[in-house]
Amino acid sequence: MPRTLKSSVLKSLDAVLCFGGGVAFDSIQFFNQYRPRPSFTPKWSDKPLLKSWEKTKPVLGWPRETDSLCPKCVVEARERILSGEEDYRILIDEKVGEIKAQIVERDGEVWMIKECPEHGKFEDLMAIDSKFLSWIEANFPGRDIQTHNDEDLHNHGSSTIKHGRGSVLTVDLTNRCNMMCDPCFMDANQVGFVHELEWEDIKEILDNSLRIKPRRQMSVQFSGGEPSISPHFFRAIKYARKIGYNSVQAATNGIEFAKSLDFARKAHEAGLRYAYLQFDGIGNDAHSHRHIGNLFDIKLRAINNIHEAGIDIILVITIVNDVNNDQVGPIIRFAMDNPKKISFIAFQPVSFTGRDEAITDERRHRQRYTLSHLAKDVKEQTGLTEPTHDWFPLSLMGAFADFADQAHGPEAAWGQVSCGCHPNCGIGTAMMIDKETKEAVPVPQFLNIPGLVKDMQKITDAARGTKFSNFMMALALLKNYRAFKAPSRLTLLDLFKKFDKSFGLSGKDYGTESKERREDPWNFLFIAGMWFQDLFNYDFRRTEMCIIPYATQEGEISFCAYNTGHGWRNIIEHMHMNATVAKWYKEHGRHEIFAGGKDVTLDDYDHSLKINAEDASRVKEKGDKPQTARDEKMMQRKEAKEAAMVREYYEEMVLKKKKTNDLVDLTAP
Repeated sequence: MPRTLKSSVLKSLDAVLCFGGGVAFDSIQFFNQYRPRPSFTPKWSDKPLLKSWEKTKPVLGWPRETDSLCPKCVVEARERILSGEEDYRILIDEKVGEIKAQIVERDGEVWMIKECPEHGKFEDLMAIDSKFLSWIEANFPGRDIQTHNDEDLHNHGSSTIKHGRGSVLTVDLTNRCNMMCDPCFMDANQVGFVHELEWEDIKEILDNSLRIKPRRQMSVQFSGGEPSISPHFFRAIKYARKIGYNSVQAATNGIEFAKSLDFARKAHEAGLRYAYLQFDGIGNDAHSHRHIGNLFDIKLRAINNIHEAGIDIILVITIVNDVNNDQVGPIIRFAMDNPKKISFIAFQPVSFTGRDEAITDERRHRQRYTLSHLAKDVKEQTGLTEPTHDWFPLSLMGAFADFADQAHGPEAAWGQVSCGCHPNCGIGTAMMIDKETKEAVPVPQFLNIPGLVKDMQKITDAARGTKFSNFMMALALLKNYRAFKAPSRLTLLDLFKKFDKSFGLSGKDYGTESKERREDPWNFLFIAGMWFQDLFNYDFRRTEMCIIPYATQEGEISFCAYNTGHGWRNIIEHMHMNATVAKWYKEHGRHEIFAGGKDVTLDDYDHSLKINAEDASRVKEKGDKPQTARDEKMMQRKEAKEAAMVREYYEEMVLKKKKTNDLVDLTAP
């Protein structure tokens, strides 16, 4: 039988099964909806599982009012704390710099508008398409279980995390880095001191993280600076796995991994599962703002070594409008061309903090990039996905976690990973890619996601036994699957296996090693957008629902509250600094830093990745407007010199004052 005819026959059989499954689901659910069982309290929580109707939500839609911060009051307060004029506890006991903000629709866009009595009015863009943001908010399933047993670790005033456990626990091993990037939300290598966790700090932080409930599985992400240059890098990975976290990742620029395959293998042996790899685009020009001449070549070698070592790869892209937003399509094409190596892309619209906190209004408005920009650019640059059909809030995954928690029963030691963030924080879509033929189809085009979630919530709310719930879940998948819109070689069995691998419902062991995982013929390529806040769009409703807490020596703090907001990073790192940079260098020596256009020299640049030649050779016109904080400082310095020249000329020629200094040389650095 010809392959196309065979495929058509199989698809027809799948369609018949799906129709029958849908009829069966609706028939059984007619009776299943009555007399739902009460929710149980699992071992990993002191509070019972929530029914869908018990989940709370922040106020959504617009116009709405929320609590925000004045970008200038906060910086002034932080400076007083760092100088010793005020105690940091003022951030816990008082509402420092807090002001109200209005979120409104204006000309089809969504804006945040706020006004400080002292510093005036601030406006910033939240979305370029109000219909898109409305779609995302409409699909928000509600908050997770309220956080508890956390009083000493979640105690940061208005910035305190209040809901759920989160998805990624971030631990900064060091603020040292081997690069000097713009943008950099932590201002690595520029703060004048070293903050680096000692082993006892790391162990205590991870041990403390187990106390908070609900105790869910999380990805433990070791970050920095550059975590791979910490002397405790491998040991920290191993310990996180030892205490029960099954997913450990490193947020890395990849330089150490590119230098040495042996380094990558040691990381894998220690238990590293994911490399959260900084990646700006295709070609060295797309990475030029990082000021390393051959950075793209380094990324390719790093991907090659990381994959060969057995570690999975997540490409992480900070997207800045007018800098690398044209790279959205090329990056997705790169992942689709290399489906055996790339399974996750995480786009991060720029957060103007760290080196960029003092950004000018002109550059901020020009470079602002939102989640709605991302959905639009994916469609325009790849021809794939419809923004108001194929994209959903990351928090929609919470409904899947709820079902898995119910199915795993009250004796489970850990809860399922749950993305319970605010719908304005993150979005996602997925592609199902045939690893051999590279045929790719957006998952929401062949799987009715809103319908599946609605049916899944009905099963979860009924709270029947595990076997019956799994049976109903299988029927729900059949009901919402569109066989003829799926990739040509995808079968129902493939779909069921993918679902079971993700949530472990059947108890079947699919293997945990990379070799076993990679034998799967299908790549579920997840494309996410995670938009971290800055002082210009800060919303406490988002902070209190954070799913990426920073685990620190002063408790666990929301990602946005730590890196921006009141700036807990600056405060805590000052409190616990190891030494000034000068003293550190004197005692430990200097670590190598690649900057100023310097190349990273490798013994071997070979890789097995497929690269689109047109994408790699593209050179973006930079224009004459400042692109980075460094550019702005240089321009401001030049303008100051020019103003001084004009003033001196005026005083000498018009006021007849005696010249005291030579004119400033504008060519001087």
